[in-house]
Amino acid sequence: MIIQCNKCQKSFVVPDSAISSNGRLVQCSACGNQWTQYPKNLTNKSPKKIKSKEKPKKAVTSEKKIVSRKKSKKKTRNVDVYSDEYLQKKHGIKIIDPSSFSEKKTYNKKLKNEKINTSLGFYSYILIFIIVTTSLLGIINLTDQIIISNFPMTENYLTYLFETLNNFKTFIFDFLDL
Repeated sequence: MIIQCNKCQKSFVVPDSAISSNGRLVQCSACGNQWTQYPKNLTNKSPKKIKSKEKPKKAVTSEKKIVSRKKSKKKTRNVDVYSDEYLQKKHGIKIIDPSSFSEKKTYNKKLKNEKINTSLGFYSYILIFIIVTTSLLGIINLTDQIIISNFPMTENYLTYLFETLNNFKTFIFDFLDL
Protein backbone atom coordinates (compact mmCIF):
# COMPACT_ATOMS: atom_id res chain seq x y z
CA MET A 1 0.00 0.00 0.00
CA ILE A 2 1.24 3.49 -0.80
CA ILE A 3 0.32 6.25 1.63
CA GLN A 4 0.92 9.95 1.22
CA CYS A 5 1.58 12.66 3.80
CA ASN A 6 -1.16 15.29 3.94
CA LYS A 7 1.29 18.07 4.69
CA CYS A 8 4.38 17.60 2.50
CA GLN A 9 2.86 15.16 -0.05
CA LYS A 10 5.70 12.64 0.33
CA SER A 11 4.73 9.06 -0.51
CA PHE A 12 5.66 5.95 1.46
CA VAL A 13 5.34 2.24 0.78
CA VAL A 14 3.76 0.39 3.72
CA PRO A 15 2.87 -3.32 3.89
CA ASP A 16 -0.89 -3.97 3.76
CA SER A 17 -0.74 -5.95 7.00
CA ALA A 18 0.75 -2.98 8.88
CA ILE A 19 -2.50 -1.03 8.86
CA SER A 20 -5.49 -2.81 10.40
CA SER A 21 -9.15 -2.08 9.73
CA ASN A 22 -9.24 0.10 12.87
CA GLY A 23 -6.58 2.38 11.39
CA ARG A 24 -3.13 3.24 12.65
CA LEU A 25 -1.33 6.39 13.76
CA VAL A 26 1.51 7.08 11.31
CA GLN A 27 4.13 9.81 11.19
CA CYS A 28 5.89 11.32 8.20
CA SER A 29 9.65 10.87 8.45
CA ALA A 30 10.25 13.99 6.34
CA CYS A 31 8.15 16.62 8.13
CA GLY A 32 7.00 14.90 11.33
CA ASN A 33 3.27 15.24 10.56
CA GLN A 34 1.08 12.64 12.28
CA TRP A 35 -2.24 11.31 11.10
CA THR A 36 -4.43 8.25 11.41
CA GLN A 37 -4.16 6.09 8.32
CA TYR A 38 -6.98 3.70 7.42
CA PRO A 39 -6.67 0.90 4.87
CA LYS A 40 -7.16 2.05 1.29
CA ASN A 41 -10.07 -0.29 0.61
CA LEU A 42 -12.04 1.24 3.53
CA THR A 43 -11.28 4.86 2.67
CA ASN A 44 -11.84 4.46 -1.08
CA LYS A 45 -15.40 3.17 -0.67
CA SER A 46 -17.92 5.92 -1.00
CA PRO A 47 -21.18 5.54 0.87
CA LYS A 48 -24.04 4.28 -1.26
CA LYS A 49 -26.69 6.78 -2.09
CA ILE A 50 -30.06 5.54 -1.10
CA LYS A 51 -33.08 7.22 -2.63
CA SER A 52 -35.50 6.04 -0.03
CA LYS A 53 -36.11 8.08 3.09
CA GLU A 54 -35.18 5.28 5.46
CA LYS A 55 -31.60 4.12 5.56
CA PRO A 56 -30.69 0.53 6.23
CA LYS A 57 -29.24 -0.20 9.67
CA LYS A 58 -25.99 -1.58 8.29
CA ALA A 59 -25.13 1.64 6.50
CA VAL A 60 -25.86 3.69 9.60
CA THR A 61 -23.72 1.53 11.85
CA SER A 62 -20.80 1.50 9.44
CA GLU A 63 -20.91 5.30 9.19
CA LYS A 64 -21.03 5.54 12.97
CA LYS A 65 -18.03 3.26 13.24
CA ILE A 66 -16.06 5.41 10.81
CA VAL A 67 -17.05 8.60 12.63
CA SER A 68 -16.23 7.08 16.01
CA ARG A 69 -12.82 6.01 14.74
CA LYS A 70 -12.06 9.52 13.62
CA LYS A 71 -13.11 10.97 16.96
CA SER A 72 -11.18 8.50 19.09
CA LYS A 73 -7.56 9.39 18.75
CA LYS A 74 -4.85 7.60 20.61
CA LYS A 75 -4.00 9.42 23.79
CA THR A 76 -0.37 10.34 24.10
CA ARG A 77 1.26 10.19 27.49
CA ASN A 78 3.06 13.32 28.47
CA VAL A 79 6.05 12.24 30.54
CA ASP A 80 7.88 14.82 32.60
CA VAL A 81 11.49 14.04 31.72
CA TYR A 82 12.72 16.00 34.75
CA SER A 83 10.65 14.17 37.35
CA ASP A 84 12.47 12.26 40.09
CA GLU A 85 10.90 8.92 39.13
CA TYR A 86 11.75 9.26 35.43
CA LEU A 87 15.38 10.27 36.10
CA GLN A 88 15.82 7.40 38.56
CA LYS A 89 14.26 4.81 36.25
CA LYS A 90 15.76 5.92 32.93
CA HIS A 91 19.19 7.28 33.91
CA GLY A 92 19.79 6.00 37.45
CA ILE A 93 20.05 9.54 38.83
CA LYS A 94 18.81 10.14 42.35
CA ILE A 95 18.00 13.71 43.29
CA ILE A 96 18.78 14.46 46.93
CA ASP A 97 16.35 16.82 48.61
CA PRO A 98 18.40 18.84 51.13
CA SER A 99 15.29 19.73 53.13
CA SER A 100 14.64 16.14 54.25
CA PHE A 101 16.18 15.39 57.64
CA SER A 102 17.38 11.84 56.97
CA GLU A 103 19.28 12.81 53.83
CA LYS A 104 20.45 16.15 55.20
CA LYS A 105 23.30 14.60 57.21
CA THR A 106 24.68 12.68 54.25
CA TYR A 107 24.26 15.76 52.05
CA ASN A 108 26.27 17.88 54.53
CA LYS A 109 28.97 15.19 54.79
CA LYS A 110 29.33 15.15 51.01
CA LEU A 111 29.69 18.94 50.98
CA LYS A 112 32.35 18.80 53.70
CA ASN A 113 34.28 16.08 51.86
CA GLU A 114 34.21 18.13 48.66
CA LYS A 115 35.59 21.16 50.53
CA ILE A 116 38.41 19.13 52.07
CA ASN A 117 39.34 17.53 48.77
CA THR A 118 39.38 20.79 46.81
CA SER A 119 41.19 23.09 49.25
CA LEU A 120 44.94 23.31 49.90
CA GLY A 121 46.30 23.43 53.42
CA PHE A 122 49.30 25.19 54.92
CA TYR A 123 51.73 22.35 54.24
CA SER A 124 50.55 22.06 50.65
CA TYR A 125 51.42 25.71 50.06
CA ILE A 126 54.85 25.23 51.64
CA LEU A 127 55.49 22.17 49.47
CA ILE A 128 54.45 24.06 46.33
CA PHE A 129 56.69 26.98 47.32
CA ILE A 130 59.71 24.68 47.82
CA ILE A 131 59.14 22.92 44.48
CA VAL A 132 58.76 26.20 42.55
CA THR A 133 61.81 27.78 44.24
CA THR A 134 63.98 24.72 43.59
CA SER A 135 62.88 24.66 39.96
CA LEU A 136 63.68 28.35 39.47
CA LEU A 137 67.11 27.98 41.09
CA GLY A 138 67.87 24.96 38.88
CA ILE A 139 66.88 26.90 35.77
CA ILE A 140 69.02 29.85 36.83
CA ASN A 141 71.97 27.52 37.57
CA LEU A 142 71.71 25.92 34.13
CA THR A 143 71.42 29.23 32.28
CA ASP A 144 73.76 31.40 34.38
CA GLN A 145 76.36 31.72 31.58
CA ILE A 146 73.66 32.83 29.11
CA ILE A 147 72.27 35.35 31.62
CA ILE A 148 75.76 36.75 32.38
CA SER A 149 76.62 37.08 28.67
CA ASN A 150 73.37 39.00 27.97
CA PHE A 151 73.33 40.97 31.23
CA PRO A 152 76.92 41.39 32.52
CA MET A 153 75.81 43.35 35.60
CA THR A 154 74.06 40.23 37.02
CA GLU A 155 77.34 38.31 37.42
CA ASN A 156 77.90 39.55 41.00
CA TYR A 157 74.29 38.90 42.01
CA LEU A 158 74.33 35.34 40.69
CA THR A 159 77.68 34.64 42.34
CA TYR A 160 76.40 35.90 45.70
CA LEU A 161 73.14 33.94 45.30
CA PHE A 162 74.88 30.61 44.75
CA GLU A 163 77.47 31.39 47.42
CA THR A 164 74.66 32.03 49.94
CA LEU A 165 72.96 28.80 48.96
CA ASN A 166 76.27 26.96 49.49
CA ASN A 167 76.59 28.55 52.95
CA PHE A 168 73.06 27.38 53.88
CA LYS A 169 73.93 23.90 52.67
CA THR A 170 77.10 23.70 54.81
CA PHE A 171 75.25 25.13 57.83
CA ILE A 172 72.51 22.47 57.59
CA PHE A 173 75.02 19.63 57.08
CA ASP A 174 77.09 20.82 60.06
CA PHE A 175 73.98 21.15 62.18
CA LEU A 176 72.86 17.61 61.38
CA ASP A 177 76.45 16.21 61.55
CA LEU A 178 76.29 14.48 58.20
